[in-house]
Amino acid sequence: MAADIGHIAQLLEATLDPTKHRKAETALKVEEKKPQFSLSLLKIVATESLEPKIRLAGALCFKNFIRHNYVDEDRNYKLPIDEVNTIKQELIGLMIACPGTIQTQLGEAISIIADSDFWDRWDTLVQDLVSRFTPDNYKVNNGVLEVAHSIFVRWRPLYRSDDLYAEINHVLNTFAVPFLTLLNATDQQIAANQNNKEVLKGYFDTLSLLIKVFYDLSCQDMPPQFESNLEHLSTLLHKYLGYQNPLLETDDESEAGVVENVKADICEVLELYVNKFDDDFGRYTQVFISTAWNLLSSIGPETKYDNLVSKALHFLTAIAGTVQHSGAFNDENVLSQVVEKVVLPNVALRESDIELFEDEPIEFIRRDLEGSDTDSRRRAATDFLRQLQGRFEQMVTTVASRYINHYLEQGKSNWKDKDTAIALFLSIAAKGAVTAAHGVKTVNSMVNVVDFFQQHIANDLISESGVEPISKVDAIKYLYTFRSQLTKEQWQAAFQPLIQNMGSSNYVVYTYAAIAVERLLYLSNDSGIRIFGRADIEPFAKDLLDHLFKLVEKENSPAKMQENEFLMRCIMRVLIVMNTGILGFVDMVLDHLVGITNVIKSNPSNPRFYYYHFEALGAVISCGSPAGTSKLEERLWEPFNLIITEEVNEFMPYVFQLFAKILELNPSGALPNHYQALLPPLITSTFWETRGNVPALTRLLAAIIPRAAQSIVAGNQVQPVLGIFQGLLRGKKTEQNAFDLLEAIVLSIPRAALEPFFKEILSLLFTKLQSSPSDSFKLRFVRFYHLVSARVESGLGTDFFISQVDLIQNNLFTQIYLTIILPTSEQLVRPVDRKVAVISFAKSMGDSAAFAQRYVKGWRFTCEAMLKMLMNPPKVTMGTGDEVVNEADVDDIGFGLGFTPLNTCKKAPRDDFPEVQDIQQWVRQYLTDANVRHNGAIAGFMDRLTDEGKQALAMYVS
Repeated sequence: MAADIGHIAQLLEATLDPTKHRKAETALKVEEKKPQFSLSLLKIVATESLEPKIRLAGALCFKNFIRHNYVDEDRNYKLPIDEVNTIKQELIGLMIACPGTIQTQLGEAISIIADSDFWDRWDTLVQDLVSRFTPDNYKVNNGVLEVAHSIFVRWRPLYRSDDLYAEINHVLNTFAVPFLTLLNATDQQIAANQNNKEVLKGYFDTLSLLIKVFYDLSCQDMPPQFESNLEHLSTLLHKYLGYQNPLLETDDESEAGVVENVKADICEVLELYVNKFDDDFGRYTQVFISTAWNLLSSIGPETKYDNLVSKALHFLTAIAGTVQHSGAFNDENVLSQVVEKVVLPNVALRESDIELFEDEPIEFIRRDLEGSDTDSRRRAATDFLRQLQGRFEQMVTTVASRYINHYLEQGKSNWKDKDTAIALFLSIAAKGAVTAAHGVKTVNSMVNVVDFFQQHIANDLISESGVEPISKVDAIKYLYTFRSQLTKEQWQAAFQPLIQNMGSSNYVVYTYAAIAVERLLYLSNDSGIRIFGRADIEPFAKDLLDHLFKLVEKENSPAKMQENEFLMRCIMRVLIVMNTGILGFVDMVLDHLVGITNVIKSNPSNPRFYYYHFEALGAVISCGSPAGTSKLEERLWEPFNLIITEEVNEFMPYVFQLFAKILELNPSGALPNHYQALLPPLITSTFWETRGNVPALTRLLAAIIPRAAQSIVAGNQVQPVLGIFQGLLRGKKTEQNAFDLLEAIVLSIPRAALEPFFKEILSLLFTKLQSSPSDSFKLRFVRFYHLVSARVESGLGTDFFISQVDLIQNNLFTQIYLTIILPTSEQLVRPVDRKVAVISFAKSMGDSAAFAQRYVKGWRFTCEAMLKMLMNPPKVTMGTGDEVVNEADVDDIGFGLGFTPLNTCKKAPRDDFPEVQDIQQWVRQYLTDANVRHNGAIAGFMDRLTDEGKQALAMYVS
């Protein structure tokens, strides 16, 4: 039954109502399964009589549907081919006809489709786009260029490859010449319509898109069609870098007009061409340098110019980085001009910055820290000065120091001037990148960072009153930036005042204090040891946490409570550093964390906040509790189970990891009743359909199986669990998860319950081994073989494995053993895996009937493989629990619908034979005993070895 458009439109409208959105989304999931759902959405988007918000919701829903349902990870279509073809035929025309907000969503959908299909399965696309260009209809051209940009922009971050260049050449052959024609036509239309405001704005929008696409087409290499027109193109770019027309200026101080956007886009192209193609482009750059310079010297402080200023500064920074152009700055007078006309005006605080500080403090912080989305003028000016300093260190330091001293003097009576002085000092004192882990690692040897702090800044940090909040922030930020430059003693003096600033009533001050404390606690020396450890914070950790929690909980609406991820990150870090030191007040910590969970789950809105929040819970769980895990199991069951029953999708992968960790801490106990109830939904549910859930669900199921093996067998659940294994084995991205599950089954389920399925398990694995499997698949298969082969005591072992292979094909084992198991065993890296392999080989030699009689040569090969591994015997050292120091830093994590692992809950490597400590001694004992058991047979087999082999094995068989 096909989808009903009217009904879908009503559901889309309901998703916009906070009281109905959950129910409506569930109902849409049902509609998704009906045929031609995607085409119904496109009809809704195309229906002009519907409200714009419903059409927009339809476009958004279409984009998300395409993201998850267009192709699988091997590029196979998940939709019927006629539906795929209809989408491709209709989408471009529809997007061109839609309003801008909808265009953006459909453009992203086209980009997703292009990711899998362009260009080999959609080779008509470029021709289709080009055929729609018109010399004088900007509305149509803008739609076409939006589509083109959404596809070509994908090339920007990619590494050079033959496939990528084939794709770009395919595009250029059809697109480049019409593109250049349109660029010229647009230039003519702008000239012809310079007094017609509305039309002029339309053509400027076209120009803006043309420049973006110009960048896309050049991002990997300069198109030959551009190279042969470079002089003309340079003239055109230069014309618009200096273009002015009062008709296009905006009245609003904060909203950039289309002319500013075009100039910013041009600066981006110039930066690219200077960095990549200076040999060809270098002769045209001089005029751009002076135009960019005049632009920067004359532009106002209004925020609408911020993007243009920072892009123009990036261009000049690129110029300063080249050998042939930077010489222009090698002059004290020129550098004074640079500092005075360009750097100072852009590092100075503006009214708009102070308003942001007061009215939107969290936005102020995000922009102020490195790596914010919007490029700030201050950062761009700083980067420019740093680039010049890299070339002319002494001169830049001398010039900048004059201005710093001048502004420090002024700063005695005006705190804003002092702020400027500190900003300028920061830009010349720091060398190289400011890293998230260490702040500034190297400093300018001509300045003294610690002296500057003590003379000009320390007082602002310590004073209780009479200091402007921004000056406090400057002081904290200074410490934060130069955190690697202070000694432990200097830090001990600064730490207490830093903590006191957390008590400030100003949002930015207490947040910056939390940021600085968190980064200090993360800081480690070159050998990975924390500078500030548990002993340094133990005396006040409880009060500090209590205070931080109160700051988070000040507001009780879900959105406000999770607004400030920096506070939660500090809570997480204190818990990690304190480790088991929190056990004395663990109830207080859990009360707060559970309370926060219950509030924010109704509307998860800040992925960073809740990531840190679940890391904090992970830190508490990983400390365990002296009375065993039952208290944690009790305490966390209800809030976590609610997240699962209410299907809070954003939180589920985290909750599954935390549940798994709780169970792993006590692997042998009986499964608590609560968790028994989790098993049926885990085995049958739709949870597995969400890819981000899969690693965590696998881990949870693998943690449940050893503790629920009896009930799984009794309840006939072995088969459904193996069904999940089979599903995971199909996908390339989930085959490792499949093995995690399979190992848990083989280690826990008794042979009698496993045997009926074992042949089928092997068939599935062998099928994958035949179709050019990845190395990681082969390694996991071999580890699985050794695990089975080494478990003779539980009724498995080599002979059991061989008998099951025989059921598929007699003597197939020889081929698999010689071509996969023996050569791949050498490649096992982890000590736990190498240890299992040695045990498996020894047991095959000592007790396998098949190796004793059927595979006479095989015994020799096995012996040689084992001896080779014993030349460098694997030593398994299990962790001490404090490996969190070198966790992945959170800023490197990409959040999204994918899976984010919790560092505080890392799964410890599993040693399946902890009783075997000294592997060489164990082999000696095992083979000696086996020799006795089999009346000297093992010693007899030694004749099959080479002389060298006999000598080596004699150590182990007496």
